[in-house]
Amino acid sequence: MFAGMQGWHLLIVLAVILLLFGAAKLPALAKSMGQSARVFKGEMKAMKEEDASRAESAPAAPTTVKDSGTDPETPPRA
Repeated sequence: MFAGMQGWHLLIVLAVILLLFGAAKLPALAKSMGQSARVFKGEMKAMKEEDASRAESAPAAPTTVKDSGTDPETPPRA
């Protein structure tokens, strides 16, 4: 994704971001992004724990085969 980017490319990107958002809003933006990432990680961890506890408490449900209406041992009707 950033394979061809060099140091001066990143400086230009940072300057554009600074112009768009302003210096006063950047710390608040970074804090908000950090909190969002923390909440996302927590939710993912909770989902994994919930799945693990669900897998331990209940045995795997047997898979069902869709009934085609014919008995496999009898030949098809003509």
